[in-house]
Amino acid sequence: MGSAVLWGAVAASSLVLGALLGLARQWPDRWVGLVLAFGAGALVSSVSFELAEEGLEVGSGPSVGIGLAVGAFTYWGLNRELERRSSGSGAGTALALGAFLDGIPEQLVLGIGIATGGGVSIALLVAIFVSNLPEAIGSASQMREAKRSPSTIRRLWIAVAVVCLLATLAGYAIADSVSGELQAGIDGFAAGALLVMLVDSMIPEAARKAGDTAGLVTTLGFAVAAGLSALS
Repeated sequence: MGSAVLWGAVAASSLVLGALLGLARQWPDRWVGLVLAFGAGALVSSVSFELAEEGLEVGSGPSVGIGLAVGAFTYWGLNRELERRSSGSGAGTALALGAFLDGIPEQLVLGIGIATGGGVSIALLVAIFVSNLPEAIGSASQMREAKRSPSTIRRLWIAVAVVCLLATLAGYAIADSVSGELQAGIDGFAAGALLVMLVDSMIPEAARKAGDTAGLVTTLGFAVAAGLSALS
């Protein structure tokens, strides 16, 4: 259990660190766009190599596909509801929702891997950390622009990080009863939520703020995350 607490906290800490960096100063729009672009590339790598591929290794294609659909529709529906309630929640809230919906299943899988004797998946840990950081920086920056109070933003991201840490502990606790098909569905859920968030919020915001450089930096983010995944 101690290792689950340790590595779950390491993975979730990037959310709080990113939010603090986003609040540390008024970042130029172009910098925020470049950070979002890099994070988008890292998340595409995470979907490809740490979620979809891992899901197909431990379970079947239909399980991953069902999880993918549920994750996609869950993010889509919740984001629409947030926008309706706030008359346009903005990219900051959308990114926070994406971090929440993909962070829980990602860290569930991390906890399951630790409990089943597979040790810590360095690739998954790095993918979570590298992708969380730009998400949180971009979201906190956007929320600051929308005149949210810094204390509110900090509390939000601390809460998301705590929930993600608890997800690691939950994965560790239920590992013996989780089948490969269920784990594949969990992977698919995270992938589906991420893909919708990327297309609806993160990539458009990156392109708007960073201009035509966004695609190059997205490629760099993908290459870095994919390279780290291949090393593990």
